[in-house]
Amino acid sequence: MLLSIAACLSRLPLGVHYWFADWILYPMMYYVVRYRRKLVDKNLRMAFPDKNEAERKQIRRAFYHQFCDTMVESIYGYRCSEDEMRERVVFEGMEETNRLIDAAGGGIFMLAHFGNWEWIASIQQWVSPGVTEMNVYRRLKNKGMDRLMLAIRSKRGGVCVEKQRILREMVRYRAEKKPVTVGLLSDQKPRPEVTRTWLTFLHQETGFLDGGEVLGKKFGYPVFYLHISRIRRGYFHVQMHTIAADPKSTAEGEITTAYAQLLEQNILEQPELWLWTHNRWKWQRKGER
Repeated sequence: MLLSIAACLSRLPLGVHYWFADWILYPMMYYVVRYRRKLVDKNLRMAFPDKNEAERKQIRRAFYHQFCDTMVESIYGYRCSEDEMRERVVFEGMEETNRLIDAAGGGIFMLAHFGNWEWIASIQQWVSPGVTEMNVYRRLKNKGMDRLMLAIRSKRGGVCVEKQRILREMVRYRAEKKPVTVGLLSDQKPRPEVTRTWLTFLHQETGFLDGGEVLGKKFGYPVFYLHISRIRRGYFHVQMHTIAADPKSTAEGEITTAYAQLLEQNILEQPELWLWTHNRWKWQRKGER
């Protein structure tokens, strides 16, 4: 049912989606439901202690507008043509990226809940022909929403793989000599008992997932950070940064640290584009709580 509704809505012009975001969704989320407003305010105070209340409020309002845009853009993207998507999300540096991926037989893309991360799956249109893009995801409890998000995320030709199956699938692709890239949203909060990398991030001691580093080293795949910028409404630019062309030669924690530093820089440039409703600093280092 949800997929059918989304498919119908996706046929509407993007301008109609934005009207809905501005006049229905944003007022409802920001003023009526006040969706996670206390958490957003807490996160902004922690991340930007040097900003005053007015400056943080400006970021908060801009974030909720972007958050609503992301929701309607994701629906619109279900029917968006490849040509239009290539205009709306431009990836720079893909020539060098593809050269490294082709040489190694695969690559690791580390990104975050930043900008419209759903549209970033269109990178499948930019990698070399024959390379499969795997997107790691967690199954949603609501089966209808799970089917909807899988359909949206797989629209550009990528393959969604649950976290617990990703290693097995990568081994299978390697055995079958099929080149593959793996997209990881690496800004999630890992539980403290499994966190191996703790870094100072936006003024907070923060635990980071190191899956990108582990997989890159295990398979010898180059690791990249996707630096996302919003040029204007509905248009994004993605700069490909090579974190490690040869991950096996890097020190422990080096790749994860580089990712955290690049993400922090990305957030400071356009703070409204990060997902501030995420309870990122819920956990502290084991034994300190």
